[in-house]
Amino acid sequence: MDFLQDLVSEVEETVSAAEPFTVNIFTAMILERLEEAGHFDETFPVYQTGNFKDRRGRNVAYRIDGYAYDEERGRLDLFTTQYSGDRDGARIPAADVMKALERALRFASACVDGLASSLEPANTDASDLARLIEADAERLTAIRVVLLTDGTVGNITSPAEWKGKPVEFEAYDITRLFRVLGKGETREDISVDLVALAGRGLQCLHVPAQNDDYDAYLAVLPGKVLSQVYERYGVRLLELNVRAFLGLQGRKSVNAELRETIVKKPTMFLAYNNGIVATVDDLEVGQGESGNLEIRSLKGLQIVNGGQTTASLHRAGRKDSDLEHVSVPVKIIKVGGADLSEMVSAISRAANRQNTVQLADFSANDPFHQQVEVLANTAWLSDGKGRWFYERARGSYLAAEHKAAYRKSDAKTFRQQTPKHRRLSKLDVARYLSAWSGLPDKVCLGGQKNFQYFMQRLRDEPLPTPDQPWFRRLIALAVLYRAAERKIKSMKFPAYGAQITAYVVAGLSHRSGGRIDFEGIWSRQNLTSEMEQLICSWAPQIDSVLRETAGQKNPSEWFKKPDCWQTARDRLPSLIDPLPPELSYAEDGRPGEMMALGEARSAFDYERIAQCMEVSAVTWLEAAERGQKAGIIHLRVAGICRKLAGYAVGGWEQKPTAKQAKPALEALAAVENAGLMQQYPRLAGVGEDVEA
Repeated sequence: MDFLQDLVSEVEETVSAAEPFTVNIFTAMILERLEEAGHFDETFPVYQTGNFKDRRGRNVAYRIDGYAYDEERGRLDLFTTQYSGDRDGARIPAADVMKALERALRFASACVDGLASSLEPANTDASDLARLIEADAERLTAIRVVLLTDGTVGNITSPAEWKGKPVEFEAYDITRLFRVLGKGETREDISVDLVALAGRGLQCLHVPAQNDDYDAYLAVLPGKVLSQVYERYGVRLLELNVRAFLGLQGRKSVNAELRETIVKKPTMFLAYNNGIVATVDDLEVGQGESGNLEIRSLKGLQIVNGGQTTASLHRAGRKDSDLEHVSVPVKIIKVGGADLSEMVSAISRAANRQNTVQLADFSANDPFHQQVEVLANTAWLSDGKGRWFYERARGSYLAAEHKAAYRKSDAKTFRQQTPKHRRLSKLDVARYLSAWSGLPDKVCLGGQKNFQYFMQRLRDEPLPTPDQPWFRRLIALAVLYRAAERKIKSMKFPAYGAQITAYVVAGLSHRSGGRIDFEGIWSRQNLTSEMEQLICSWAPQIDSVLRETAGQKNPSEWFKKPDCWQTARDRLPSLIDPLPPELSYAEDGRPGEMMALGEARSAFDYERIAQCMEVSAVTWLEAAERGQKAGIIHLRVAGICRKLAGYAVGGWEQKPTAKQAKPALEALAAVENAGLMQQYPRLAGVGEDVEA
């Protein structure tokens, strides 16, 4: 199987001094891609193996390779990996499969029995997870244990329960991974047996279309059944269109009204709610006992409108109500002769114009992602021989690679032009831009959730239309972020390496005012040794700050909070001369234009920029108005102060340049010293003719 060959080759190519273990590389790679495919949220690789004496004094062996915890759904996923690196996809004996799954489940049992207190050191990812499971064991609604493997697995029998909680054993073997990540899952993989879920078929009204394009069915779906379908498939129900929307937190007023109706007036939900619109590839209908037409099963179900309703119902069902008396109106469209993808997209857009979902929610088909793909295809590196590949649609890199493989010369050219290490996914773009925009807390939510927030931000505050300079900046960020990941991984932190990386990159952005030598990084396609050394010196300091600010809170949960970033931001390491070339480059003073003109920057320039960003918009406006009126500051400098006020109002998305910061702070000091406004704390030497 070409997919297996490519996967093994990619694992082997990724082996490095920082991560020499192929099983860990395989685990991290598969978890990220399954997350992107919408099968899991917030997955984290965590390798932990050992023995533990349970409460009965028995010696218990355990092992896990990763986890995912959905706090909203109260669901814990534990991953265990069997990776051989063989290229034949050999079948794994059933006994070995069960042994691996049971060993992972025993980790959860050991956690409940106090494993965390015996783990050394006490501040690792594993000990953090152990404390989380111990604290939240009673609140768990279900636990799933998943085997990740490059082998082939047969049928698996799940145990009845774990400490009173339902348990599910499953495997992502090479066959299933190929279906999900290789050729891509089809909608046929989503199959809903309504008779099994509801005990009967769903009575419906069939509305045949006047042409062969589609058939429509109107029905009322029990809220409990809809919640169970979401429990099983989650965001995959929206994968064709607004996948990013379901995971977003909608307007609080809407959620509050939904919850109030479900809890206080469940029988009125049908009257108050617009319901959902769904498409199916196929459905089974038949005559019920009463002679009425009923739907018995659905295949290829996709919710194209009503994602917020679905998520809110599930959340309320878990926390507030059993949904026994909640009914949801549903319109089901079975597409016939029309083009399914086009039909789904059209229905989704038309239906969602009735509420707050906009075009930016349509993931891979969003114009932003299409523009990035075009730029990736046309932006060649400085040598003119290579470029980056933007994987706008999941699996498109593999498809392009296989297409090139039809001719040996084309395959060689493809590998030379776009090697795997220059592949860029949607999750990557969201991660890099979020961290650089000062949102490391969102990055720590995990790839899929961060992507959802990123798409929400695109909708609320659209970026400028991507162009070639913007794309080069994006790739420079990718080079910076990945270099930071490698360096921090090589430093062997006991825990939170991914979170430290996000906060280091966000910290560099904040300290530099969001301006580094993007063009230089793009040209070199790597960082200088001086910049790598700066990352190495910052990482342990930021790690220490993150741990200290966590206090008694669960660290991994604390890192996901905006308050964590706000606290860490005030305690970032200082920049010290001599600066790396990426920071000491010269600019011409125009935001976003990096040119070798003027004087190189110093650490003091960055301190000035940082201090400008501590001043409020009101203060900058007041300094401009009073200073200009009193004749203390020049008209041009007053204009700079007003410009900084605008930056402040915009949340400092646009940041001051070094050439703006110096005269602006001098003007602020002059107005304060003249007694025209309240003194603002500033750096020693600001307002004086000090040589940096």
